[in-house]
Formats: sequence, structure tokens, C-alpha cells
Amino acid sequence: MNVILQKDVVKVGREGEVVTVSDGYARNYLMPRGLAVSASGGALKVLEARHAADERKSEALLAQATKDQATLEGKTIKIIGKAGAGDRLYGSITSGDIAESLKKEFGVAVDKRRVLLLDPIRAIGTFHVDVKLHKDITVPVTVAVDKA
Repeated sequence: MNVILQKDVVKVGREGEVVTVSDGYARNYLMPRGLAVSASGGALKVLEARHAADERKSEALLAQATKDQATLEGKTIKIIGKAGAGDRLYGSITSGDIAESLKKEFGVAVDKRRVLLLDPIRAIGTFHVDVKLHKDITVPVTVAVDKA
């Protein structure tokens, strides 16, 4: 029997896939628990419409990421921090600070989890940080930390 999975099922498939399972497994386990529906005409049309909507959304996100990449390519962000002796910052510059600075200076909204910073910046200087705008697009950005 062909079914469309509504949720991920271990060793069967992922959500949205059309899989072939035995009739008993489908009727007695998958369908009563809401894990799958029969792959009939109406359900297949709904699945195709959902895939088309997901594809349009993905294309729009890729277009926005490409536009943001052109904006950020080769740019330098200046962040001011309070520093003590030896050019050591009192606090640190985190990925959240960098994302906020990108939004303020260039108008590019980036989630702080997309700023690929392994450790917070704790010193004055220039640092290279990668910003992941899309699963396929990563942009290097230079962060210049100066004294207040």
C-alpha cells in the first residue's frame, strides 16, 4: 500500500515522502497514530501543492541571500568596546553583537546563530568571521574592534 508520511518514521521514511508499506502496517499502525495517510488522488494533490509552495519559498530565500551577499561582500564592521590594559576587552564581542551590527550598518538581518564565531572576541584588533546567509551561501566579513 502506498502512503504519504505525515511525520518522520524511523526505518520507513521522512515527512512528506510517498512510501510503500504492507497493508496491515499501514492500517493498524501508521494511520491510527496519524503518522500516514493513504496516497490517493486528493492527498497526492495536496502533497504536490505543498512541495510547490516549499520550492517557491526556497527560491525566494535564495534570492534574498544572494542580494545580501552582494551587500556584505568585502565589508568591514566596526565595533567599539571598552578595553583595559594590553588591549584586552572588559567584556567580549559575541555573534549577537555582530548580527546586530550587520543589521544597523548594512540593513541585513542575520540570525546570531548564522554568524560562525567559534569563541567570543576578547581583544582589540581585526578578525575575519563567516556569516552563513543560506545553506549554499557563506560570506566572509571583517570585524574591526576598536577602543572606546
